Amino acid sequence: MKMPRSRRSQARRAADRQPHEPIGASSSTRAATAVPPLVPTRAELSRLYTRLSSTGLVARLLLLARDEDLADRGDITSLVTIPPRTRAVARLVAREPGIIAGLAAAPEIIRLFAPRCSLRLHHADAAPAVANQTLATIGGPLREILRAERTLLNLVGRLSGIATRTRAFLRAMHNGDTPDPRIRAHLYDTRKTTPGLRVLEKYAVRCGGGSCHRIGLYDAVLIKDNHLAGVATRDLAAFVRRASAAARRRGSLQFIQVEVDTLAQFNALLTLPPGVIDIVLLDNMPPPMLRAAVRLRDRLQPAIELESSGGITLKTIRAKALTGVDRLSVGSLTHGAASLDVALDM
Repeated sequence: MKMPRSRRSQARRAADRQPHEPIGASSSTRAATAVPPLVPTRAELSRLYTRLSSTGLVARLLLLARDEDLADRGDITSLVTIPPRTRAVARLVAREPGIIAGLAAAPEIIRLFAPRCSLRLHHADAAPAVANQTLATIGGPLREILRAERTLLNLVGRLSGIATRTRAFLRAMHNGDTPDPRIRAHLYDTRKTTPGLRVLEKYAVRCGGGSCHRIGLYDAVLIKDNHLAGVATRDLAAFVRRASAAARRRGSLQFIQVEVDTLAQFNALLTLPPGVIDIVLLDNMPPPMLRAAVRLRDRLQPAIELESSGGITLKTIRAKALTGVDRLSVGSLTHGAASLDVALDM
């Protein structure tokens, strides 16, 4: 189904470059942003959530959640067991420690599921919570609180799990909570997200201290191996140059990126004039190859950013980060995250 023109334009605006994404920066700019903060500010998160929710995707997701849970009949169990005037106060509680994410969506959930209830937040997204800590309280008709319960828990639990996993990868990368000045790399998510949840899962990655890669296929160019099937290394530069020119004629883009898995392919890209591409993705390269690529880049095309991807785990991320690459993208920040245990206590 084709997205309406207004929503496509909103989605493009939401994909504007975010903080801590020095796309196509010069080597001096990279040095100036060499040590990214591990924790985003509340103001930054607020701006990010506003941009992402402006696509309309969050509202559509919550409407779907309401319809799949209540349909046109409502919560039958509560209707037959709870008197209509019964009121209550419920606490949203973290049952285990972790980095919290998803509270930004809580007001929208309450407005949709429990419009006569009040919500008070006691915690902030991106902040760590200890076990049994109260994150928010909800007061109002008990029937409405119970209507909102499962969607609220599912969303906050899922997003907090992603934020917690992202923070664990950052700690492994920097060997602690203090940024390692030897590491210039930023940690990025990918498009390996749950269908329908992408903008919220990317928000959760930022809550954990990571950065957002492209939102979708529409806001950046990433030429991968499947696009390059049948293109010989000797023809790679010309192929990419034509594709880059055609892409830039289509309008604004976050970046143009090309994936390579050999140094021969990388060398071919380094023959391109400056500005044709912004980032090279070095796929599944071990640290020695990454260091060699960094040396070549610094000598021949210092404005190009280098991204390492593939085979990055909690055990391998630090070694890859110390090679001098600018970006590390990890799909398992989202697809490998377990939900944080959260509950609603009356």
